[in-house]
Formats: sequence, structure tokens, C-alpha cells
Amino acid sequence: MLFWMDVADVIDDIRQLEEMFEAPDIRPLSASDVSAANRRHDQTLASSPWFRLWQDFGICCQPENPMLSEG
Repeated sequence: MLFWMDVADVIDDIRQLEEMFEAPDIRPLSASDVSAANRRHDQTLASSPWFRLWQDFGICCQPENPMLSEG
């Protein structure tokens, strides 16, 4: 019976941990969090030709502000 109590305690601990990790993280992202997420995103999409085009010619990646010109 002692073994069964240990197993029940372990299962209960696991359920509590699962509940803790299911809760949304409401902490604000730091600059290093955003940088790490961007790096992972870029590594994941590095083989995509569309992503490479967006990196090379995307508005967000150009050093100057985008300007609309007439004509």
C-alpha cells in the first residue's frame, strides 16, 4: 500500500506542475526575449525562398523610412 501512496503523490505533483505551466505567462517580454524569438523565427524560416525575399526587400528590414512616391 505504501507504493500506491507514493505513486498517487507523484501523479498529484505532475498534475499540479501541468496546471502551473498551462497558465499564461503575463510577464512583459524583455528585449532579449524578443531578440531570441526573432532569431528562432528566422532560423526556422531560413530555407524558405519567400522569407529570404522578405528579408532582402521587406519594408521592416530597410534602414530608411518607407516613402510613397507618385508616378
